[in-house]
Amino acid sequence: MQNIAGNIAVIILAAGMGTRMKSGKAKVLHEILGKPMVMYVVETAKRVVGNNVILVVGNQADKVREIVAENNELIYVTQKDQLGTGHAVLCALPYIPEHIEHVVILCGDVPLLSSDTVIRLIDDHIKAKRDISFLAVEVDNPTGYGRVILDEDLHVSQIIEEADTTDEQKRIKTINTGIYCAKKEFLLNSLRKIKSDNAQSELYLTDIVEIGHKEKKVVGVLVGRDYEEVIGVNTYQDLITVEAIMHKRLGKIS
Repeated sequence: MQNIAGNIAVIILAAGMGTRMKSGKAKVLHEILGKPMVMYVVETAKRVVGNNVILVVGNQADKVREIVAENNELIYVTQKDQLGTGHAVLCALPYIPEHIEHVVILCGDVPLLSSDTVIRLIDDHIKAKRDISFLAVEVDNPTGYGRVILDEDLHVSQIIEEADTTDEQKRIKTINTGIYCAKKEFLLNSLRKIKSDNAQSELYLTDIVEIGHKEKKVVGVLVGRDYEEVIGVNTYQDLITVEAIMHKRLGKIS
């Protein structure tokens, strides 16, 4: 892993509005055990790729940048218009260093993800010589998450967001975590082809999986071992849940 880490960059998506938090504070700045949640994601990314980290900011961009930059030498990119996750990554692409071969995409509101899991995803992606890989998990209640769709040969064919699923697809329990590893070249080509013809009228990053499948690229999924690692914080209840897990992880409660 050490000999290829220099060829890998991480993009962290931290531009969202976080309206469901019902707070005047940017979502990624809400604290877990006294630390903004985005800082956990930044620390995880840096453990894997050093300073090859690009943070995409948007909502309260200056404040987020100011807080993160106190202790971190990263590349900061502003997504001025909130046009979806695909658009956020498009904003970051011009800032990826030229020597980078693979790009990992993380979410600034998923603070429990471990560096070990990110490394497992990268290793799995590179060993399988894939164009794009993503992390999925199996859950009993998949409501709210994008579903992983398999074709007749049981190959990953697409990810469908909750708002666009049929009743049958809603029953699928394998969900996308929003965490990807892709060849930079594939990312550059596929992101230019995504369209906003969906229920949210946004550019979904998930669409690059379907594009890869249609173009006969090598697409694959790593099913994670721990659902708790990929819990996203969208509400105050999520924040309470994640903080309790973090407490337990750090041995602060039995």
